[in-house]
Amino acid sequence: MTIGFRILPNAKQKASADLVQRFRSLPVANVSDSMSRMTAGGSRLRPMHGGGMMAGPALTVKSRPGDNLMLHKALDMAAAGDVVVVDGGGDLTNALIGEMMIAHAEKRGLAGVVINGAIRDAAAVRAGTFPVFAAGVSHRGPYKDGPGEINVPIAIDGMVIHPGDLVLGDDDGFLCVPLGDAEAVYKAARAKHDAEEKQLANIRVGKNDRAWVDVELRKRGCEIIE
Repeated sequence: MTIGFRILPNAKQKASADLVQRFRSLPVANVSDSMSRMTAGGSRLRPMHGGGMMAGPALTVKSRPGDNLMLHKALDMAAAGDVVVVDGGGDLTNALIGEMMIAHAEKRGLAGVVINGAIRDAAAVRAGTFPVFAAGVSHRGPYKDGPGEINVPIAIDGMVIHPGDLVLGDDDGFLCVPLGDAEAVYKAARAKHDAEEKQLANIRVGKNDRAWVDVELRKRGCEIIE
């Protein structure tokens, strides 16, 4: 076994189509809150496409910064509905993906691409709706020498992603939900989202109760001078 330059089989256990569809109706922020606000893919990972939700099981790639050989292979290995997630070390010197590779991913039915690194052909990506999240943009192209790994655990800003985990993205950013925790997280996030929708409805009709603010201030010892 060659550590650092190897390709493992695709995950046998991964987020199901039903699970993915249920999470698609939830804002990433609600899911994040339901994970105690302790998990995030870093604020640098931003949507580069024209907008819209991304959700799917992760196919993971660990690449040498500036090199996309393993990403090319991963795009060919991924199944329809998968999200290819690449840890390129966050380096922005060379773009790891551009318009042609993204067109290939879209044609194969992938649910999105996440690059902890740079992309190029940003205008074409922005004009489309295929989900692409990345840390930045560079016109400098990639190398294709390796090494790298496919279907191994990766980490982006401390957020660990295993092959098959559920990954989500919207305008607020990118998030991984560990597969074993996904049902519990969904239940909590759905309840939070429903509660927020009710609160928004009350705000719109002027019935939002703000008494909790003063209660919290007094509980924390704040002096309120009338």
